[in-house]
Amino acid sequence: MKWIKGLKPFPILEQVLTAAALVLMAATLGGQLGQMIGLQGKAALVVGWSIAIAYDALWIGSLRMSEVAIRQRSKVGMAVFLGLAAIAIGVSVATLLLLGHAKVYAGVPVAAAAFMGLRLFADNMLADSATADLIAKQSASARNARALAAADARHLRSEARTEVLDETAGHLAELDRQTARAEVLTDAQKKISKARAKAEKTLAAADRKHGVKAAAFMSRELLAVGPRPVATGIGRTPPEQGGHALATQVTPEIEAVAIPSVAPDVTDSEVGAEQAFVKGAMTLEELAAAAGVEVPEPKTTLTDEQLEVVVRWLRYAMEPPRSYRQAYAAFKEAEFQARENRVRRTWGEIETRELETVSV
Repeated sequence: MKWIKGLKPFPILEQVLTAAALVLMAATLGGQLGQMIGLQGKAALVVGWSIAIAYDALWIGSLRMSEVAIRQRSKVGMAVFLGLAAIAIGVSVATLLLLGHAKVYAGVPVAAAAFMGLRLFADNMLADSATADLIAKQSASARNARALAAADARHLRSEARTEVLDETAGHLAELDRQTARAEVLTDAQKKISKARAKAEKTLAAADRKHGVKAAAFMSRELLAVGPRPVATGIGRTPPEQGGHALATQVTPEIEAVAIPSVAPDVTDSEVGAEQAFVKGAMTLEELAAAAGVEVPEPKTTLTDEQLEVVVRWLRYAMEPPRSYRQAYAAFKEAEFQARENRVRRTWGEIETRELETVSV
């Protein structure tokens, strides 16, 4: 297959077409030119073929010398020989068109000149095959280097984005938690507000319907008959001994029922009473062991379970218990690691459980 790769089509076609053009010109002129100049017989053939061969030699020579002039970058040589080649080609085409039966082959000289031009351009303007292979390798190397650099850039951007997502995952989770909490509490507050509005509407309707009579009833002085207290002195006879009953006034009254808030805020007020450390209180290690977690260490980010142990320890180590601000100040002073919103949330959960225990 190497010989196929080494073939050059332009020179081959140029030579074939040039030979065909020369044969056509010799055949056309050799048989007719002698008679055209007044000769007959063999003399006409000899003279005609001699002139045809000389013309072919002129054509071939002009083409070859024009190639040499092009390679030497001789402007004068290129002008002379290319001009002579153009004239020879023009005469050949005109001869084939006007003389004989070779009209259909009149374009052969032009085709030969075209392929010669392509060969000259390829030989003199383009690099050889070895240089072309080297250039192709260099181009491929540069192209591959650019592709690898672009891939590395994409990989670095992907790693940076992944690192940012890892770093902000906790913040995003806390944001979602706070958002969900706000949505739930908002929905609950909306239901309570709706229930209160409905109750107010019912009370307003009842007041419009029964308000006047209810006010009249409240203005009455009602007497309730009950036992008279026993007392010493003249005229103080107990009822069971025939004494009179005591009449007292009764004033009915309905106390307003206070409705607690849905989500009471964590108190930040300082405890007014004098505080002291609780004697015999559980240590941090004991609370951690009871909760089944590792002992929280300062300067280390705490888990939710460890954070609850620390907050509970700080709150109940004093009597009365610390306020949130006091506990958070002690938390920071002990150099425990946790975001303030986590500490506040844990504090609120502990207080909520305390309120539920007290209400039960």
